[in-house]
Amino acid sequence: MPLYLEIIVCVSLLIGGAFLLVGSYGLVRLPDIYMRLHSPTKASTLGITGVLLASMVFQSHLKGFLSIQELLITLFLLITAPVAANMIAKTALHQRTKPLDKTENQALMETVRDREAPKPPQD
Repeated sequence: MPLYLEIIVCVSLLIGGAFLLVGSYGLVRLPDIYMRLHSPTKASTLGITGVLLASMVFQSHLKGFLSIQELLITLFLLITAPVAANMIAKTALHQRTKPLDKTENQALMETVRDREAPKPPQD
């Protein structure tokens, strides 16, 4: 394997590992569910992207052609992680999970929770 590819793989793994470490630490240390959602969805998604990018470069070199599986996994994660975080946040909101007292705009939580679904248009 050429030196420049080894450097790309190593840097990508280090950056991905750093993001994963920060995401894991944030998940453990942040105080409430609304703050905890930010850490795994942002940092961990970037971390997995770095690891899969390194795998894609390595596998492409071994096979001799572009490895597309890692790219598809990365795309799937980039699409589904924010949607999953949004669903978890909505569940916490409707279960009336209390945020920290220092959280700003808590009145907006009540407004969003109590709003009604849009009505279908009348013909």
